[in-house]
Amino acid sequence: MQEVLTFMTISITASASQRMRQFLAQTPAAAGVRFGVKRTGCSGFAYVVDLADTVSSDDQTFQIDGVPVIVDTKSLALVDGTVIDFQRQGLNASFVFHNPNATGECGCGESFTVG
Repeated sequence: MQEVLTFMTISITASASQRMRQFLAQTPAAAGVRFGVKRTGCSGFAYVVDLADTVSSDDQTFQIDGVPVIVDTKSLALVDGTVIDFQRQGLNASFVFHNPNATGECGCGESFTVG
């Protein structure tokens, strides 16, 4: 297992940190990496990872291994304790989330529920 770098309530693995740094290097004007959830899918919530142009007053910003991770306050309780990883399997590569708050996932793996 990879070393996990932790700050506050969200952790990222070294491979996720490296991938986020690559995205940020390609877009120097970005304020950071936005991580959160949105209502969708067959189970209720889906993760969102994207570059953030700005930080609003409803956002919390965490410096995790030098990566600015921005989470809106509505998502914070749903992602508390989540470990973000980045995995490559064959030609596919994606962020993978290990969330202790998730009580179930849909069959397609795109959404999750909380208890």
